[in-house]
Amino acid sequence: MKEQLFSVLRAPHVSEKSARLQEHNQYVFEVAQSATKADVKAAVEGLFSVEVQAVNLVNAKGKARTFRNRAGTRGGKRKAYVRIADGQSIDVTAKP
Repeated sequence: MKEQLFSVLRAPHVSEKSARLQEHNQYVFEVAQSATKADVKAAVEGLFSVEVQAVNLVNAKGKARTFRNRAGTRGGKRKAYVRIADGQSIDVTAKP
């Protein structure tokens, strides 16, 4: 069961925007391309022992780049914005 939870959540997404969102009980994770809202909710609740109120998923397209006059595209990623209940928190900087 734990392996399935770890396959849904790839990593916490750390940026200035995600740091501001943490003040409002929202956390951002990179998730698998095939992950659904129910999968993400179950994974966060199972791994961090918190109550998830809402999950929003975003598909971020990869940027177009050129390398030695050859056009290419970086890989895209799927992000999950997770809102948890008031009074709870997740330490995304902790080492497992």
